[in-house]
Amino acid sequence: MTMRQKIKDIYSESIQIQISASSLLCEKITGAAQRVIRCLLAGNKIIACGIGRSHANAQFLVANLLNRYDFERPSFPSVLLGLESAVGSSLIFDQCLDNIYAYQFDAVAQPGDLLLAFAPLGTEKAVLNTIANAVEKEIGVIALTGANTDLIQGELAEMDLAISIPANKETRVLENHLFIVNAMCELIDHTLFPRA
Repeated sequence: MTMRQKIKDIYSESIQIQISASSLLCEKITGAAQRVIRCLLAGNKIIACGIGRSHANAQFLVANLLNRYDFERPSFPSVLLGLESAVGSSLIFDQCLDNIYAYQFDAVAQPGDLLLAFAPLGTEKAVLNTIANAVEKEIGVIALTGANTDLIQGELAEMDLAISIPANKETRVLENHLFIVNAMCELIDHTLFPRA
């Protein structure tokens, strides 16, 4: 297979997943955006987490909320649970990797906040444990996953929301999670700051 053909195959695979997701997930993405809007309007914050490469999507969500998405507007309160710098180094040194976000989540989470958890494989222990922690504290959860949702569904409370990409390949799930982040941020911005 040539590189040119491989690129075409990647596009084709990605487009097919997007088409499938568009018919399966529109209502869930709308519901997720509405939950974020309600959380923000109530004066609460968004907490985001992801481990491995999904951390980048969590980071991108927080950047869009804190700074801007489409246009200049006030910042929205949001926090990224992360492993950067001395904080991350200290936590990794002192804690089991499966509970890496526990201290951060406990320190920042308040009633009314909302956790957006990115788990493309559905087996990421650090994210699963953070979801369990949120459920225990009665903090709402929106989980972005791939097709493997058994462990995530087992952690979520009845009112929580799972947005599951119809794919198992991590790279396709990650790119679709980024699409959902962008779609949600566009819905949030244009709902809270409508433009003519």
